[in-house]
Amino acid sequence: MNEERIEQAGCAKRRAAPACHWLNVGVAAALALVVTAAPGRAQDTVPAGVRIGLTYDRSGKPAVALAPVAGPNADSVFAIMARDLDFSDRLTVIRQDSGDAPTGALNYDLYAKLNAAAVVQATVTPTGGLHIAVHEVAGKRVALVMDLPLPSPALSRDWRHVVHIASDSVEWSVLGRPGIASTRIAYTIQYGGAITLVDFDGEGAWQVPGTHDCLSPSWDPTGTKVACNALPEGNSPSRIEVHDLATGRKWTTRATGNNQTAVFSPDGRTIVFSAGSDAQDLYSVPVYSDSAPRRLTSRRGSLNVSPDFSPDGRKIVFTSSILGHPEVYIMDADGSSADLLTSSGFGDDLYRSDPAFSPDGRRVAFQSRIKGTFQVMAISVADKSTVQLTSEGANESPSWAPDGRHIVFVSTRTGRRELWVLDAESSRARQLTHGGRAQNPAWSPRLSFPRQP
Repeated sequence: MNEERIEQAGCAKRRAAPACHWLNVGVAAALALVVTAAPGRAQDTVPAGVRIGLTYDRSGKPAVALAPVAGPNADSVFAIMARDLDFSDRLTVIRQDSGDAPTGALNYDLYAKLNAAAVVQATVTPTGGLHIAVHEVAGKRVALVMDLPLPSPALSRDWRHVVHIASDSVEWSVLGRPGIASTRIAYTIQYGGAITLVDFDGEGAWQVPGTHDCLSPSWDPTGTKVACNALPEGNSPSRIEVHDLATGRKWTTRATGNNQTAVFSPDGRTIVFSAGSDAQDLYSVPVYSDSAPRRLTSRRGSLNVSPDFSPDGRKIVFTSSILGHPEVYIMDADGSSADLLTSSGFGDDLYRSDPAFSPDGRRVAFQSRIKGTFQVMAISVADKSTVQLTSEGANESPSWAPDGRHIVFVSTRTGRRELWVLDAESSRARQLTHGGRAQNPAWSPRLSFPRQP
């Protein structure tokens, strides 16, 4: 078997941990976020003041009318929010691209004729804030009022991120669950290059300082740190590095041999990675610790790479060549009770690798060679039933979004290696990158507010 191939396949993705809430209290205070619900209505137990449970026909995707935006950079706010809500694949967006922003009382009857469940009004205020109002059409009421300070300068990465947060709050107010617009995807470029972070909509790409020639990025559960394996320098082996996006601090493992394919535990305290020379095993080590890593697997002569934790931290899936070809295995987090997850057999297509747990822990996405070409698959942990999710071009290195229905992966369907996003429920796919040579995508948790070096 091609050992270089399994190592490259292992340098992919990392599941975005679902433990990070859409907006935490500390960030809300830092943002001076003000959210109020419509008066005279009882409140549900949801983030501060957000009213959920709008009245609409739940047999299909509810329609949301996005009214023209008022204020500076209104067109950009409108375009970002319209794209965010559309890319959620949970809402039908009614775009009001032209005309003046509505003022005064809304004509709810008119929006009812358009089959809109909600109307979204956004205004960029003279003081540089973003004012959002969500109207429930059936109830003829204001369901959500929210004010967010927009960072300077306008149209910057941080500015865009706050608009994404507004989109997620709109989705929460309509559906009762947050969106994924406030997430990012980390990836690398073939043949060298720093880790790149890009917004969920494919915009705002930037490189993480100090990550040149890093592979296999992985997010910690808070979205403030990224781990990667740094390529060897001179005679030194490759190392696992953890980069703090807020402070620029870097921590490096002290393990011997080549270190690859690191992933954070769901509590963010531990990293599991592969290490070794001719053969590789999985090891765990506390983050920022000088202690020696603890070996989790012991399979002489085989490659054990690409670990990923279950959301509860109790299980780890990984790729192993113990059978002479790569298959996906599942074991307890302490390294015990390893069991084959994917089906084995005979033939030239026996190659299954790069497993990624879904946020609910029920499925594992992975890549499988089918008729000589890799495709993205999903397998049920409970009964091992398997579904093929892709078929166009070569597709590999899957990573789940925090909503559990979207997957980012590498695809050659356009002739170049680009990142694509798939809605696993509707099979809708969209291209995320356009520069070519993309690899190793990893979807972040929901990011409450950007904190940069």
